[in-house]
Amino acid sequence: MTTERTRLGPTLDADLDTALAAWRDGDGMGRLWRRDADLWTGADEARWVGWLTLADAPGDQSGVLTLVEQLAEQLKDEGVTALLLLGMGGSSLAPEVLSRVLSGADGAPRLHVLDSTDPAQVRRVETGLDLTRTLCIVSSKSGTTLEPTLLTDYFFGRIEAAVGPGHAGARFVAITDPGSRLESLASQRGFRAVFPGVPSVGGRFSALSNFGVVPAALTGIDVTSLLGRARAMRQACGPDVAPDQNPGARLGLALGIAAQHGRDKVTLLLSPAITALAGWLEQLLAESTGKAGHAVIPVVAEDLATPDAYGDDRLFVVMRLKGAVEPRQACVNALVDAGHPVIELMLDHPLDVGAEFFRWEVATAVCGAVLGVNPFDQPDVEASKIETTALADAYERGFPLPVETPLAIHDGFTLFAGSAVSARLTQMAGPDARLEDLVAAHLNLARPGDYVALLAYLDMSEANHAALQRIRHLVRDRRGVATSVGFGPRFLHSTGQAFKGGPDSGVFLQVTCDDANDVAIPGRRVTFGVVKAAQALGDFRVLTQRGRRALRVHLSGDVGAGLDRLEQLVLAGLE
Repeated sequence: MTTERTRLGPTLDADLDTALAAWRDGDGMGRLWRRDADLWTGADEARWVGWLTLADAPGDQSGVLTLVEQLAEQLKDEGVTALLLLGMGGSSLAPEVLSRVLSGADGAPRLHVLDSTDPAQVRRVETGLDLTRTLCIVSSKSGTTLEPTLLTDYFFGRIEAAVGPGHAGARFVAITDPGSRLESLASQRGFRAVFPGVPSVGGRFSALSNFGVVPAALTGIDVTSLLGRARAMRQACGPDVAPDQNPGARLGLALGIAAQHGRDKVTLLLSPAITALAGWLEQLLAESTGKAGHAVIPVVAEDLATPDAYGDDRLFVVMRLKGAVEPRQACVNALVDAGHPVIELMLDHPLDVGAEFFRWEVATAVCGAVLGVNPFDQPDVEASKIETTALADAYERGFPLPVETPLAIHDGFTLFAGSAVSARLTQMAGPDARLEDLVAAHLNLARPGDYVALLAYLDMSEANHAALQRIRHLVRDRRGVATSVGFGPRFLHSTGQAFKGGPDSGVFLQVTCDDANDVAIPGRRVTFGVVKAAQALGDFRVLTQRGRRALRVHLSGDVGAGLDRLEQLVLAGLE
């Protein structure tokens, strides 16, 4: 189990005590467990609370685990050394967390996750695998999500070429809801197995379902103990546990109360051994709460600074692994002394990540009730999907992607913005502004309490990530605002909902690039590069339609050199 220490400060502590009492008097946890939709918005919330019982045992899942163990033995006998998971959002983030936080069995295959349409990333992942010794896990709740659909078409063809016609299906399994399009495709192509999802569990709440458990078990992770820790947390968060003693209720109410006080930038500080959990938490919080003008904005992988680097919009959540060296404790104490609210969670064992999955799901549902939003839908994610699909379908019919009018072109950079933002930046920087003037003007749109998000449609390589991290910290340190880095299309299924459906507090810098070597998709006119371009354009269109402050920077030529140049532009503009 995990332990908790909460130091919010006098005002938030008092309001949290009031909220805990109200939650107790109003039977908030009882209503949650009874699936009372009126706890949220009175819409369809009751349909999406099946995650409350996923960790129960014995049950259907125990039967699945026996089948997975049998499959694992077969793969070992066949010399399979790698698992390639093709998924997106909730279907890919939990397996990635488990593979990075927990150790698999000796000799078990290693899990690789591919959730991108960037051609360089697709090619990089493929070249790192021996496809003759790889099993693909196609993971999609609906079975219609664009990215895993295209990746399945691509890798089915590549594995068929490697192992011979008629044999590729045996190197594929699917995890999907019963009756989905993917289930039908798996039957048509002779997939080795299909593991069912639970229709009453949304993707980002599915960590303890087959979407998280099956890939973990195939790598030899002790899933039985993982689920046991989750069950213990489930009992601790039960309907009869008083809110002030209920880990999920306390955390959720603290998140919601802090957000109502303007401290809606939840800054996650995790021990290195469990840092992968931040990506899953980022999606859970942002996609669940970011709608109807409300949001909890998660801030992950931001380097810890001195207290004066932060505004009064921050809530810090520190998660540690017991026994791990924590050199940042003095810095955390300094944050408290400076008046910043801090919640500290201590995990006894890496397997407690299973308990944290459940605690944070409960907390997110409770926070949604505080904010008055439906935590189980994602309307603005769907809006981006519709834009992307329309562009990709038009391309398949022979129509090129729309030509955009640039705001400025110079030295391998092309800037784009919607008409309102273009006019505003031109007014601020002047008609003869240099690139750095326009970029600086855009970043200067950020006000106290805002955040700046870098939206990169690039290969999620270590080098690209490091460059974007340097840029975000420049912005944080020079402008005193929270920052975020997201790689497309991954973030579209995560923070993208909060960016579009949450409050108008974001300043967005989208980064796109030329694809030096595109990758074709069998049976389709669109390539991965075209799909990625359509996703970036669809994302930018929806941001613009929502009136968001968005600027796009397109890099021509070498991406690494372009990011270095962008860093210099940002530095010059912020001086």
